[in-house]
Amino acid sequence: MTKDKLLPTFYSLPEDLVWTELAPGNRRAVLSARPELMLVAFSFEKGAVGALHSHPHTQVSYVAEGAFLVTVDDVTKTLRAGSSFMVAPNLLHGVLALERGLLIDTFTPCRDDFISR
Repeated sequence: MTKDKLLPTFYSLPEDLVWTELAPGNRRAVLSARPELMLVAFSFEKGAVGALHSHPHTQVSYVAEGAFLVTVDDVTKTLRAGSSFMVAPNLLHGVLALERGLLIDTFTPCRDDFISR
């Protein structure tokens, strides 16, 4: 990420967010980003899936709303609002929204693939 790709320092939700549809009932909005760290919102409708995947970034996720079935490295747990989970680099992970929900994820380093070109 170059300096010209840095996102604004402040956001006023929701009017400043740019949502990207990922799959039916699943969308993402980058909240803040710097080369070393980023903050991303993921919105899910009930039954929507965040497919199993892995990436070289460390990820910490906070369940801001709803309930999710979360799988990290072959361990699956139900997490509700106020819970969080951490994903070490390259671990397989994914979620299923048990009800409408919102995850707030941090990634280090920045997920350049999430930044609009």
